[in-house]
Amino acid sequence: MFHKPVMLQETVNSLEIKKNGIYIDLTFGGGGHSKEILQRINNDGRVIAFDHDQSAINNIIHDSRFMLLKQNFIYLKQNLSYLKISKVDGILADLGVSSFQFDSLDRGFSFEEDSNLDMRMNKESNVNAIDILNNYSESELANIFFNYSDLTNSRKIAKIIIEKRKGNKVQSSNDLNKILSVLTNPGYDNKFLARVYQAIRIEVNQEIKNLKQLLNQIPNLLIKNGLVSIITYHSVEDRLVKRFFKNNCFNNEPNKDDFGNKVLSIKPKSNFIKPTEIEIKSNPRARSAKLRTAIKL
Repeated sequence: MFHKPVMLQETVNSLEIKKNGIYIDLTFGGGGHSKEILQRINNDGRVIAFDHDQSAINNIIHDSRFMLLKQNFIYLKQNLSYLKISKVDGILADLGVSSFQFDSLDRGFSFEEDSNLDMRMNKESNVNAIDILNNYSESELANIFFNYSDLTNSRKIAKIIIEKRKGNKVQSSNDLNKILSVLTNPGYDNKFLARVYQAIRIEVNQEIKNLKQLLNQIPNLLIKNGLVSIITYHSVEDRLVKRFFKNNCFNNEPNKDDFGNKVLSIKPKSNFIKPTEIEIKSNPRARSAKLRTAIKL
């Protein structure tokens, strides 16, 4: 099963689809969002999608109005320039890991089943979770757990991994879970493990670095009143998106002109949207999702 689109109708509705518009789906996955947009545009409209996971590329939609690029979304501007597209009407990104990736044991994303610790979104990339857990220094590991999962005991986690890997290489989820078992509390172990695995996955795929690169490109690629909608799943990436939509930078204070006025290219269009209880019941992985939309000024 591929990633079941979270808040499908809400996300596509937020883009206020124009019949002849050009839309970018930055996280194609199973193609749910792209298919919905294609149903709402006419023969003059276009959908251009990005994904660097070969499993997603295999889901290509055969439609003359559609194009799928096997690329990381950090190359958005570069690819649009190559296609001679300077501005688009809307951009969307669903930053979640697909159900297919989570459920494939060889991908190593889940702590619930024993598998090799891979965690690469793009299986052609060079660094995986095993490399990080066995080669990073104690301070590097601690920074990952603190910065990417807000784990206050990040130094303890890093220290115990360093100690245990001296005896045997950390290779599987069972290996890592066993190492971390001394730090878990009854009733909280799954949440704790989820946050540890999240931090490692973010580092493997450089998710925060890539998200920043993407966000910096978006304002200049939207037409006036164009819209960008992004679905986030954890506080680290959500803070980035929220701050960028509000301030157009990653600082708490926006850029200002010589007169102290905010210099903004985009601004939030509305408050964030969360999935309904009905959707969460049918798709529990949607529970932490937040949809944020910004409009080009």
